[in-house]
Formats: sequence, structure tokens, C-alpha cells
Amino acid sequence: MAKLYFHYSTMNAGKSTLLLQAAHNYAEMGMDTYLLTADFDDRSGTGQIGSRIGIAREADIYGKEDDLFAMISNRLEQGPVACVMVDEAQWLSREQVWQLARAVDDLGVPVMCYGLRVDFRGELFPGSATLLALADEMREVRTICHCGKKATMVIRKGPDGKAQTDGDQVVVGGNETYVSLCRRHWREAVGDR
Repeated sequence: MAKLYFHYSTMNAGKSTLLLQAAHNYAEMGMDTYLLTADFDDRSGTGQIGSRIGIAREADIYGKEDDLFAMISNRLEQGPVACVMVDEAQWLSREQVWQLARAVDDLGVPVMCYGLRVDFRGELFPGSATLLALADEMREVRTICHCGKKATMVIRKGPDGKAQTDGDQVVVGGNETYVSLCRRHWREAVGDR
């Protein structure tokens, strides 16, 4: 039975690595997967899902206005797909998450989404909020704070190296921009909320 999955965490927890490993496992069994990533995330190259540990795979790209149900339907016309995998799912719109849910329900294809739960301000991303509401199964991918506790929050560093507390919700970046922290150290970094 097809389901909508949401694998969530903070930065640097290995979400993309898990996605790539799952795609590899399907390929080893002779099953095709359909990988999707945002058109503006080019950290590993346009149309690439990459991991910090150096592995990558080609993926179709989608924009903010693309209909993911239609994209999945079109891909299925080319042949069977065992699973659809979406990287950086926090950047999906509410409508796009509903389109993924329709693909699960109406096309019978499992969809695995991997993304951040909260932004640097401690607020849910629209895609993540909708996935938390609609996903059939959710799995937390754990990482740790510098103190050794579970990291559940992330800060965005400004040019001065200090935690930013405002700005655009979406700024593409990696270790040079973001740091995962436990809630206590996040509160200290942003000025105790």
C-alpha cells in the first residue's frame, strides 16, 4: 500500500544521504525511482541531489508553480516507478504537498519526502507544516548539538558569525551558513525567546 512519508530533521543530519541510499537500494533490486529536487537548489549542481559525504544522483527539478501530480503522472507514463523521492521538501508549497498526497492516493505510488522541520527562527516551513499534517508516516532523522544533546533547531549565521533572527525564510546554504543546535543552545544563540 502506497504511503506519504516525511523524514525530517535539522541541517546536517544526513537526510539527503538517506534518500540516496534508499534510491540505491531500489536500484539494486531492479526498481526505478523518481527523484525530485527544487530548481533553485544548485549546491550539488542543477538537477542533482548531493550529500555532504560526496555522493550524488541526478534528479528532475520542480519550480514553485509546478504541478507535482502532473509531473509524477507523466513519469509513470514512461514506465513503472517503485517510489518517488523528494529532497528539501520543506520548500514545497502547501498545494504541492497535496499534489504528492494525491499521487499516493490516486496513482498508488509511495512518496518519500526529506526535509527540514523548522527554519532558523524556529518556525515551520509551509511544506513541512503540510507534510506534518498529511503524512501517513513520519520519521525523525537525528543529529546532535555541540553539547551532545539531540539537535532540534538550526541557526543561520550572519556575516559576523552571529545568529540571525530575521530575514528571508529560504536562503540556500550549508555548513558555512547553518548550525544545528539543541533548543537550549538555540535560545542562547538567538537571545532567549
